[in-house]
Formats: sequence, C-alpha cells, structure tokens
Amino acid sequence: MTPEPRPRTWRPPFDAARPRRIRQVYETLAPVQASAPNPDLPEPDLPEPALTGPPPPVPPAPKPRRSLWRQYRVFLSVMLTALIAVGAAAGLWYGLPIRTVEVSGNKQLTLLEVKRLAGLSNERPFGWLYYGAWRAQALADNAWVESAHITRVFPDRIKVEVTERLPVAQLRDRKGVISVVAADGTPLPGAQATGPVISGWGPGRMAESLFAARALARYNVQSVTYTPTGLTVHTSQGTIWSGNPALLLKYAKAIETQAQGGRINLYPWGVSVQR
Repeated sequence: MTPEPRPRTWRPPFDAARPRRIRQVYETLAPVQASAPNPDLPEPDLPEPALTGPPPPVPPAPKPRRSLWRQYRVFLSVMLTALIAVGAAAGLWYGLPIRTVEVSGNKQLTLLEVKRLAGLSNERPFGWLYYGAWRAQALADNAWVESAHITRVFPDRIKVEVTERLPVAQLRDRKGVISVVAADGTPLPGAQATGPVISGWGPGRMAESLFAARALARYNVQSVTYTPTGLTVHTSQGTIWSGNPALLLKYAKAIETQAQGGRINLYPWGVSVQR
C-alpha cells in the first residue's frame, strides 16, 4: 500500500534538541562547589570592622550670659506687677465697701445682734468681695438660729435671711432647774416659759417626750414624764401611758372617749382604763 502524504503543518511531538537545552540550563543553575583553601597561598589582608557604637555626646553650647540691664528689667517688671496687684486689692477693699445690710426672719434676735454675729457690724470694715459665709459662723452657732442664708448683691449690699428656733417645751433636770427648749431639744437662753414640762429619770428620752407632746398637743398637754418603762402624758382631759410612743399617736383619741379624767394604759396587746 502506498502511505498517505503528511500535511505540511505537522510537527514531531518531541523536539530532539529540547533535552540538550534542558541539560544546559540545569548545568548552569547547579551550585558551584567551593574549592578547598590552598595552605600555600598567603591569607589576604582584610580591613578591621568599624565600630558601630553611638557617637560621643556633643557638649552643649554655652548659654549666653544675661546682661545686667536685662536682669534689672526683669526685676522691675516683677516689682511693678506686685504693686499693681496690691493696688487693685486695696481699691476693691475700699472702693467696694458694704454699705447696706438687709436682715429678715429675726424675731428673738435684734438687728444689731444679727449683724454682729454675721460679722457685719462695721467694727472692721472690708470690701464686698472679701465677705464670705465663714464670717457668719457665729450666727450659725447661735442657739436661736436654726438656719441662716447670706447673699451678696453687687455692688455693696448683703442680705441675711434667718430662721429662728421656737420654744415648745420646758425641761426640768434632776436638780430641778427648768430650761426652755426648741422642738429639736436645743436649750434657748432667755426664752419665756411655755409648753409642757418634761421631766423624768433614767436614760434620757427627750426626743420621745417631745414627740408625745406634739402628738397630743390638741389635748392641752401639761407635762410629760419619762421612765425606763415608758412615757406618761398628763393632759387636761386625762392621763395616758405607753411604753411605745407610736401607740400614743395611734390611740390618742382614746383620751376623749375613755379617759374622762382617768388614766389609760396602752399595751401592745390591749388597753387598760383606770377611773
């Protein structure tokens, strides 16, 4: 048989020259083995390695010396500033004096007493800016003063608002001396005798006695006597006793309905009436 003719575009599947080129590239990229040193050849002179430490510090440049005139000028500036500050303080001290003092809420203390206690009596005059609440500490410490509020009104006015304590009862101590006290138990010097007389023995029960007097005030409380066992309240309609002040407030109306001039004893478990 006659073989078929090959097409012109046909190429052999393997290039015979390709293995040779691959072999040449492989020989080129192969590592070159270092030759062994020859002991007969002299060693080359290599330079010594340079030091890699930090550079030596550079000494600071000398500061320029201040001239005498410059130092003198600084001194004059400081002195001038101090003089201006002193002058301004003196101007505020005498230029803004306190000219008006308004006092309200005082009944027991007079106007002069309030001003003196508040440090506003003009005994030592001072400027409006230099008045502070600390000057009125004597006013706050007074027994009659419950609270005081002080307000500065520019440029020369001070307002003092006082809330005074009120006498509510009389306290008889163990020696028989009677003093008038406020609702919080503070003794009020010079107060007129008013309210029921509180007395007793044992541990002090001033707060509970004052509470009982206020709770039964509408029944005209005449006296309150305290002992370690309880409180005895004497009214114009009768007498009531209890070991717990809360029971006095709870069963206060029992005086109107059951006392009738007798005595009522209040216990946690019941009520005892004595006529």
